[in-house]
Amino acid sequence: MRNVIINCLAVGGGGFVGALSRYGVSLLVGRGPAGISFPIATLIINVTGSTFLGWFYTFMSKRPNTEYTIALTLAIATGFVGAYTTFSTYMFETNALFSARANVQALTYLFGSLALGLVGVKLGVMLGSL
Repeated sequence: MRNVIINCLAVGGGGFVGALSRYGVSLLVGRGPAGISFPIATLIINVTGSTFLGWFYTFMSKRPNTEYTIALTLAIATGFVGAYTTFSTYMFETNALFSARANVQALTYLFGSLALGLVGVKLGVMLGSL
């Protein structure tokens, strides 16, 4: 039970910092030059989050699994990066499928997530408009 509490606190603490970091980047970057509505801040967040998560998981895979490394991984990967961007996990998992030579599954996941995500947003907008 102690480990579960520590792990939950690690995820929550990392998530708190990740959410504030996402907000901070969006404030610093904004939406780009006046009149341009391209979401540059979100693009930067997604790319930096993906890069960081790839580095972090690779770095941590070389460390032994201890209570400390498990809590640290949960705090950073699940909490911080998860709150900073979930796109990074999507890209990491897609890359893992490609690396495992599961190309059909990787492409299905990649494009299926895009299509179903857009359908989900459209459905949510439709339901919210009722």
